[in-house]
Amino acid sequence: MTSRFKNRVSAWVSAAALSVAAAFPAGAETLADAMASAYNESGLLEQNRGLLRAADEDVAASMAALRPIINWTGSVSQSFGEQASATTGGVYVSRNSTNATLGISADLLLYDFGASNFATDAAKETVLATRQSLISVEQQVLLRAVRAFMTLRSYSEIVALRQSNMRLITQELRAARDRFEVGEVTRTDVSLAEARLAEAQSQLAAAQGDLAIAQEEYRAAVGHPPGNLVPPSSLPRTAASVEQAKALAVRNHPDLKQVQHQVAAADLAILRAQAAMKPNISLNGQLSVSETFDSVSSSRGGQIGVTASGPIYQGGRLSAALRRAQAQRDATRGGLYVVRDQVQQNAGTAWAQLLVSQAALSSSADQIRAARVAFRGVREEATLGARTTLDVLDAEQELLNAQAGQISAAANEYVAAYSLLASMGLLTADHLNLNVRQYDPTEYYNLVKDGPALSSQGEKLNRVLEALGKK
Repeated sequence: MTSRFKNRVSAWVSAAALSVAAAFPAGAETLADAMASAYNESGLLEQNRGLLRAADEDVAASMAALRPIINWTGSVSQSFGEQASATTGGVYVSRNSTNATLGISADLLLYDFGASNFATDAAKETVLATRQSLISVEQQVLLRAVRAFMTLRSYSEIVALRQSNMRLITQELRAARDRFEVGEVTRTDVSLAEARLAEAQSQLAAAQGDLAIAQEEYRAAVGHPPGNLVPPSSLPRTAASVEQAKALAVRNHPDLKQVQHQVAAADLAILRAQAAMKPNISLNGQLSVSETFDSVSSSRGGQIGVTASGPIYQGGRLSAALRRAQAQRDATRGGLYVVRDQVQQNAGTAWAQLLVSQAALSSSADQIRAARVAFRGVREEATLGARTTLDVLDAEQELLNAQAGQISAAANEYVAAYSLLASMGLLTADHLNLNVRQYDPTEYYNLVKDGPALSSQGEKLNRVLEALGKK
């Protein structure tokens, strides 16, 4: 081996070692730590929590229709002009006056055939659907963290495996050159070893690139650079059978629960559209004060009454709104069947993927044992002249492929297990008992559902918003 070639090999090995060392700084980090960090740092979760709070406010807004509506008005006006009459003898006389009026009015809905109540109930169902959407996003965030963690661990191990492969091929190249010098092998054997070493360099560079990409994905998914990733000790508990997995998915999956609440909201929208065709009754009252400046004229008074009103003809708008609500209900129910089938299919697929990954992991162990025995045997036979350098390199490559396959299979098993949990709707911080402060979707809702304004409840709401950093 030339001095330039040796220096190149040494540079590749050193660069790989530095890459792995930089990838895992001091500080152990478990898979649970990574998921907890993803839960705490996720901007996607924060975005959807904001959407949930917005849906909570829709309940407060719909509740307002059932409460008194009080408004005030105030105005100041000036009148000016000239007027001629018999009293003034036909002479135009200027008339200027300034008037001020202050009034307060109140309206209270007494009865509207349940239209306002239906709107409130529909808003509540929408809130429940949005909560399930938040859980679905939580599952996506945690599963992405699992994938990032296991992918980074597997790529780091593959980089170390490629480094070991380069050292081994370098030894084989040195042995081939020594045997060439004493005439045991031809120049072809040396060239084969050199070609295989160049291939190993290329594979190491590709593995280092994959490792760098995995580091960036980990940073994005978890929220910080990777530490010393500790291999998981055991798989999470999932389901005992595919039938159980599907049953749990139908019962727990947030996507299915979300559509169920959307169907309930669509049914309420039909009832609201029907009630909109009927009259409503409201109580009205007002007080007013009017003063005329530079005059003794003034007035004070008020009135109270009950108003009943209802549609007679609106060009078919109300009927169209009812048909639209019915069509929307039908579409949502159809979507419910689609989502249910999809949830069951995803659970079955995740179960199959877990079985495949476990079978691949088991087979890879047998493959490694056999490939290691074969490699040692071929190498011994090569020293006796019964095998060529190519035979040794091929046997070594078989062992390398088996070891890389085992690394990937081990990572795939964990990803498949957590994917199965997600397909059953159980990949949540609560179910996994992660060490996080879990977001409580009811805390904000309980404060705003009654539409607080200037009250002690409103002050509590302000404190919650300050804690969330929204004010």
